[in-house]
Amino acid sequence: MRVEVTIARTTQLPAGAIDALTQELSKRIDRAFPEMDHHISVRYAGANNLTVMGSGKETKDRVSEILQETWESADDWFSAS
Repeated sequence: MRVEVTIARTTQLPAGAIDALTQELSKRIDRAFPEMDHHISVRYAGANNLTVMGSGKETKDRVSEILQETWESADDWFSAS
C-alpha cells in the first residue's frame, strides 16, 4: 500500500514537522495494518490531499481516520527543537 499525504504550501508548519508526521503516521499505519507493506510520503503541494493506492475503500477510510487522529494529537508526539 502506498500512502501519499500532501499539505498545502500555505500551511505554516514548524521545522521538522513533515519528517515527524511521516514517522508517526508510518508507526500508526503499521500498527493498524501489520500484514501490509506500506510506503508513506508526506510533502508540500498545492492543496491538502490524501491518496491511498493498492487497497480498497475501507482501508482508505481507516487510513484517513489514522491521519486525522495523528494530526490532532501532534502535541503528544511532536516537539519542535
